[in-house]
Amino acid sequence: MHLGNFSVSLAVKDLQASIKFYKTLGFEQVSGDESQNWVVLKNGYARIGLFQGMLEDNMMTFNPRWDDNGTEAEGTDVREIATALKEAGLELEQENTASESGPGYFFVKDPDGNTILIDQHV
Repeated sequence: MHLGNFSVSLAVKDLQASIKFYKTLGFEQVSGDESQNWVVLKNGYARIGLFQGMLEDNMMTFNPRWDDNGTEAEGTDVREIATALKEAGLELEQENTASESGPGYFFVKDPDGNTILIDQHV
């Protein structure tokens, strides 16, 4: 199973301060909308999503069928991933994979309660 592009999604208190901090570390903005309180920054293969007032906690995010440049790539569809995890006995949260193709997502928690978002955009 290929989970696609990986990023860390951070719940930030001050979007502008966080953007400034991560740009100082060498990240550059590659997508998002500051007026909607979210951006995605990239440094090499590392991606960080900054979300002000949108997330309760930080989480890991995987984007099936996306590469590290945010473009469509070959890989395992989100519905196949969801089915495989359920068959393995994992409980999914907020699942939105009812359509036969295209975008879809679900959340799953690891044994320590860390949230993982599997979010397919294509």
